[in-house]
Amino acid sequence: MTGTLILDPLIPLMAFYLVAGLAVFALALAIWRRLPGWWLRGVAGFLLLGALANPAIQQEDRAPLSDIVMLLVDESASQRISTRPDQNAAAIANIEAEIARQPNTELRIVTLSDGEGDTGTALMTALSEALAEEPRARVAGVILLTDGRLHDLERAPRLPAPLHTLLTGEPDDWDRRLVISNAPAFAILGETVSLTVRVEDQGAAPGTESVDLSISIDGAPAMAFSVPIGQNIDLPLELPHGGMNVLQFAIPEAEGELTNRNNNAVVQINGVRDRLRVLLVSGEPHPGERTWRNLLKSDASVDLVHFTILRPPEKQDGVPVNELSLIAFPTRELFLEKINDFDLIIFDRYRRRGILPSDYIDNIRQYVEQGGAVLISSGPEYGSAESIYRSPLGNILPGAPTARVFEEGFTPQITDLGQRHPVTEGLASFAPDGDGNGPGWGRWFRLIDVLVPEEATTVMSGLDNRPLLILNRVGEGRVALMASDQSWLWDRGYEGGGPQLELLRRLAHWMMKEPELEEEALWAEPTGQTMRIVRRTLDMETGDVTVTHPDGTETTLSLEEVSPGRFETLWEAPEIGLYRLDDGEETSVIALGPAAPREFEQTIASGAALSPLVDGSGGGIKQVSDGDINIRSVRAGRPATGRGWIGITPRGAYQTADISIMPLLPAWAWLLLASLFVVGAWLREGRR
Repeated sequence: MTGTLILDPLIPLMAFYLVAGLAVFALALAIWRRLPGWWLRGVAGFLLLGALANPAIQQEDRAPLSDIVMLLVDESASQRISTRPDQNAAAIANIEAEIARQPNTELRIVTLSDGEGDTGTALMTALSEALAEEPRARVAGVILLTDGRLHDLERAPRLPAPLHTLLTGEPDDWDRRLVISNAPAFAILGETVSLTVRVEDQGAAPGTESVDLSISIDGAPAMAFSVPIGQNIDLPLELPHGGMNVLQFAIPEAEGELTNRNNNAVVQINGVRDRLRVLLVSGEPHPGERTWRNLLKSDASVDLVHFTILRPPEKQDGVPVNELSLIAFPTRELFLEKINDFDLIIFDRYRRRGILPSDYIDNIRQYVEQGGAVLISSGPEYGSAESIYRSPLGNILPGAPTARVFEEGFTPQITDLGQRHPVTEGLASFAPDGDGNGPGWGRWFRLIDVLVPEEATTVMSGLDNRPLLILNRVGEGRVALMASDQSWLWDRGYEGGGPQLELLRRLAHWMMKEPELEEEALWAEPTGQTMRIVRRTLDMETGDVTVTHPDGTETTLSLEEVSPGRFETLWEAPEIGLYRLDDGEETSVIALGPAAPREFEQTIASGAALSPLVDGSGGGIKQVSDGDINIRSVRAGRPATGRGWIGITPRGAYQTADISIMPLLPAWAWLLLASLFVVGAWLREGRR
């Protein structure tokens, strides 16, 4: 119970000041005139002013409130390494016991986990939100249990009490980190791209001078380098293929380092072909020749070299060579000296006429086995004695001609295997009527009968389900055979046409080994921390995918077939970092955010960032590894830290349960007292 004198004037405040001024003037006049009862008049005036001021005593019934000590526990990713989880648990138990000994004091524990994405440790944001939920007048102290690595110091709130920091970690902690400081988003195939790599040691490192660095591209066998520690190293690399190239960098985990989470890095570089070099050799003029040329020339990124054999050797009409305007076919230059400059060679209705010697054709075979690509668009000549199949190139072609040529209408169909192959997958949706059997496509009118070896893949069929488009891999390269020369009918829109442009685009990209058109592939498409895991295969089913987390734990996922040859599942990843996918046949890596998140850029515990804030509040920074700390009560403004102890400031907060107001004197008492003093002054002055 407390009492407070309050004033509530009966007249407006300005009028009260006027009356007070008149009373003071009257008193001064009485003193100046030396009236014997001036002091009695002054007391009477004071009593009248007191009556007008209406003084009262306000009494409050107060209930004392407990003090609050806030403990903010950092449980971000960097706090889950080494012995820090155990240190957190021990420090929490210590603080709970100490607060339990403090009278009228409560402990509020707030935990902080990783922020969304790669925002790092938002320690000050969490502190601001926690303080906003509590009455600041009751907060007697704030304790941060953290490694001191925060990423939002600029959002520090105004503190109502001392701030203390308990640092986890050990004095001899050290860590090694791999940093990719310069990596382009794309690179031109065939040209060298430079990446800047740096290996850093933090903390009480053992003083190693160099470390092994391995680099793997798309899961291929790793390349090994030895790099010095603490220096920027420029590594020249050449991308192996177009499309997205996933480069995985790794250094071995050293004995004693805090974590290997920052020993890996993943860089995705899009391989771009500067120019696609295509050699088109037309054996003779025909309606489809112009279609091939227009198709290839419509793409600005294609460098096309096109030769049409207009004057075969057997055509002798007596015209002198120096009077001909034809360009000589540079067979030696194209097929011997510069053959490796081409990404794709197309033979369009080519027949053997002695123009290309067998040695040159054998050189084309070697070009394919070493990684090149050859596409055969065949006509009736493919089944004749002059067929290109009856050359050294026949050893690698995916179809042997039977000499039968069918000259009747048929609608090209996608085979069951073709429904699953990326070259022809979904092509049926390009039909004008939109159904999946291709009846909306225009007919073709010629099919060359071929026998397909077991290792080849037939993705399209023609008359009576005979092979129409056959694909095969030979050594490091790829070959394709189109058993008809009628695809130009689709380009002309005959009977509605068909997806010739899309088919040939996919076919060319498959032959040039674009990753998005591989038959067997496993990859993940991330959206935030949700990843869509996709497995493409020619098989009817696929096995489970094992996902290896950044911390080494594993999760096994089952995939469901969403379309022919395509299996998918959605999975919510628990944290950002580097994940590895493996289904026993295919492997892949995917980085959600950076491979080494912001939490692992600096892993050695340090109070340097928090020191200005802690010192400004009068608090202290203590190491959890030094043992338990004591908590004492100190007066506000006094030092709140010392050797082995930290202080809190009791706030003395209370809650008012009831308020009562009583007049200091009733109105008649004021009037009576004033009258007595006035009468006394009159009597005294009357005697004089």
